[in-house]
Amino acid sequence: MENKATKPANAGVIVAVRGSVVDMRFDKQLPAIYTLLRTGTAAQPVLLEVLAQRDAQHVRGIALTPTQGLARGMAVLDTGGPLQAPVGKALLSRMLDVFGNAIDRQGDLAAVQWRSVHNAPPPLARRSTQAEIFVTGIKVIDVLMPLERGGKAGLFGGAGVGKTVLLTEMIHNMIGHQEGVSIFCGIGERCREGEELYRDMQAAGVLPNMAMIFGQMNEPPGARFRVGHAALTMAEYFRDDEHRDVLLLIDNIFRFIQAGMEVSGLMGQMPSRLGYQPTLSTELAGLEERIANTDTGAITSIQAVYVPADDFTDPAAVHTFAHLSASIVLSRKRAGEGLFPAIDPLQSSSKMATPGIVGERHYRLAQDIRRTLAQYEELKDIIAMLGLEQLSPEDRNVVARARRLERFLTQPFFTTEQFTGLQGKLVSLEEALDGCERILHDEFKDYPESALYMIGAIGEAKPPTPAQAAATPTPVSTVHADVA
Repeated sequence: MENKATKPANAGVIVAVRGSVVDMRFDKQLPAIYTLLRTGTAAQPVLLEVLAQRDAQHVRGIALTPTQGLARGMAVLDTGGPLQAPVGKALLSRMLDVFGNAIDRQGDLAAVQWRSVHNAPPPLARRSTQAEIFVTGIKVIDVLMPLERGGKAGLFGGAGVGKTVLLTEMIHNMIGHQEGVSIFCGIGERCREGEELYRDMQAAGVLPNMAMIFGQMNEPPGARFRVGHAALTMAEYFRDDEHRDVLLLIDNIFRFIQAGMEVSGLMGQMPSRLGYQPTLSTELAGLEERIANTDTGAITSIQAVYVPADDFTDPAAVHTFAHLSASIVLSRKRAGEGLFPAIDPLQSSSKMATPGIVGERHYRLAQDIRRTLAQYEELKDIIAMLGLEQLSPEDRNVVARARRLERFLTQPFFTTEQFTGLQGKLVSLEEALDGCERILHDEFKDYPESALYMIGAIGEAKPPTPAQAAATPTPVSTVHADVA
């Protein structure tokens, strides 16, 4: 875990160890903030990052590696520079940790440069103002909440509603029409997920254009806090030096905030609301503002965001929302109903969904779909209390359309084929819009709802059998069962 900075002969001594926080005394020269320090033994080195200068002789640092074996009086060496990340074409197809060490058993990195992970965002003069849509091949996203090329999109949801699955599916779909580079940054997630993702990307043949960097949940908070900055340093190299578009996938940005909260608490800062660090907004902005579309290329970011207790007023969710051009909200209720991807179309939104960007037809269709689904949501309470037969004929038609739209907006994923047995589907934007338009025009009112469930394009819907055609299009019992 050797950092590649030069080492001046500036040595100090440890005076206190409290978990991951270490206080040190330097008699000659006090190390600057963010300087990387090295202590421990040759067999088990410990790397520390300076976060505070306590007085004229003492600094306080956070450990980026486990601190077992540290004791008062041990020598500390000043490496003379900050934490650095490797950059270069040699990163592609590799899996790294926060220090740039290869963790894929493919040998050490060769022919790479090392750059500081602490960089400023690109100036406003260099940023591109052109708005362009980023097509994913997932119907509900492309129709209702289109993503921005060079923008930031958030996948919001509680535990177990499908954030990582959706993120993995987007990698799979985008490699086909994305000629740039993909960088996957795992912050505080399970090592099992990283290993599975590596094997899946290898099997799909997309590893040659992809780099992965992980700071797993068993690592100290300092390492989890810095892995996002290391990933961005790599992405900035491909954007600024190679002039290529970069797809940056972050799983999970909440773990970055959580690591910052742990670091803040260990450093002795007074917590703010709900125990979050007082510098939450500044730390998040320092990371997010580096993700930008410039005159040389674009970094498009898709970030999974865990929402604590499904509470969208939580400060972590609120501050993350402020940076995003599209918000994709995953619903536990829809997941329970088997509507996958479990995206809530009424809570999700995108700044791209305007007539000037997506076009008049797409905008009008998206508004009609939202209006139909919102009307159905309002009618659910009436149906549950009084039954479908108490609704007016027009309201019954709204219910029928909404339920068919909900089912058409489900989609089998390539990444879940082994679990569901259903072949994954990639649907073009035109096919998705055409299907929604035909459902809104009641072309499929005689089809059973199940005919539209888990299909790709609308042409895959199987026509009703004679027995189904003779039955009522929307059976009362079916509606009762779903909304009860």
